[in-house]
Amino acid sequence: MSEGFGKDFKRFFLRGLAAVLPTLLTIMIIVYVFMFVQRHIGTHMNHAVQWLVAQYRQMVFLGEYSWRVSEGQWQAVERYWSVYRLGWIGFLLAISAVYVFGRFVASYLGRGAWRLVERGILSLPLVKRIYPYVKQVTDFLFSEQKLAFSRVVAVEYPRRGCWSLGLVTSPGMRTLQESMRRNLLTVFIPSSPTPVTGYTIVVGRDEVIDLPLTIDQAIRFIVSGGVIMPPGESLSEAEIERARQGSLPPASRTNQETSE
Repeated sequence: MSEGFGKDFKRFFLRGLAAVLPTLLTIMIIVYVFMFVQRHIGTHMNHAVQWLVAQYRQMVFLGEYSWRVSEGQWQAVERYWSVYRLGWIGFLLAISAVYVFGRFVASYLGRGAWRLVERGILSLPLVKRIYPYVKQVTDFLFSEQKLAFSRVVAVEYPRRGCWSLGLVTSPGMRTLQESMRRNLLTVFIPSSPTPVTGYTIVVGRDEVIDLPLTIDQAIRFIVSGGVIMPPGESLSEAEIERARQGSLPPASRTNQETSE
């Protein structure tokens, strides 16, 4: 009885954990991003606004202007900020600052200036080993120019007999097609577990197998290292046992007989 309860508890606990974790992790990531912006940008924005308010009070009540704000005026502004809970002002200013910076980087002058900054970053000994990979992930998540994958295919890569999932990006280059007189495809082979990197190959149309998968299903399969199997692609226990014994699953046998 206890063993049965233990197995049921483990089974349903893991099932509940698998169901609730995606939501919790998503909320945690969003909260972390907001806290990161507030802690590293919003706090400084709040201090800047408080300094301006203290300067204004100093000019109005004391009739003097100085870069150094008096202790009394600074404490008065901090009390005012605390009583009326005005910390959100710094957060809104931080969001606005990120937006303005994004507009600047998108401009011609901003792109050139940011390239110079990145070159300086990549010249640092330790940072240059981390920054490129972080940039690849952020570019993949936030870039407006996404790769236009048309469909999912299987291709023998990197050697014969070894099949990899690939994403078709476009037909083959004109020069190659005219030279080889073949119908070619350009295929991106994502690496696992980071699909933002991989290899681009050009293969014959007759050398790929079209798979009934969506792009999202293929990405999940690659990121999970093959653990998250696309719907309808998992083998039953009987088919796995037959495969171990060296016989083909029914579907594969039917396809082979049809091709013959």
